[in-house]
Parts: sequence; structure tokens; C-alpha cells
Amino acid sequence: MPTLTPPQDCHSMQELRVQIDKLDRQLIEMLVTRAGYIDRATQLKPAEGLPARIPDRVEEVVQRVRDSSDALGMDPDLAEQLWRILIDWSIAREERVLGPE
Repeated sequence: MPTLTPPQDCHSMQELRVQIDKLDRQLIEMLVTRAGYIDRATQLKPAEGLPARIPDRVEEVVQRVRDSSDALGMDPDLAEQLWRILIDWSIAREERVLGPE
């Protein structure tokens, strides 16, 4: 991943926007990587007798995200909203292969 210039070292909006665009690209790359793990889950879950949606696991992930975001200075409510969307998308992706519960 390309190195980002710290925000305080950006001296114009153009410089700042370039860094935000780089960061957005990195976030997308990470989401693509995460989707690869979701796709692998569709191969592993049947052998373990697991459905696409595991409510306890969903809540465990959300709590971990809330804790991490709070520790890092991000609004935990926003993080939770974003992750619930991501989790719902991921489960729907799994259900296309595994079928609904």
C-alpha cells in the first residue's frame, strides 16, 4: 500500500484530497480482501455444519468493532452502523452459495 502523507503535512486542499483518494483506494482493497475470506467461509461452513448467519458471531464482531473504534477515537455508533451493513452484505453473499437458513 502506498504511504500516506500525514494530514498535518498537507498544505493545500489538493494535497489533502490526493491523500484521501489514496486512503479510499486502500479501504476498498481491504474490503476486497475481506470478501475473499467471506468466499472461503462458504467452502468451510458446510463441513462444520454452520449456516451463513450465526447471530452470536455477528454480535461478537460488532462488539469487537465498537471496542476498537472507541479505543482508536472513532464514534462506536458509526462503526457499528457501517459494520452491520458490511456483515449483512457478507451474509447475503454467503447465502447465495449456501442458501438461506
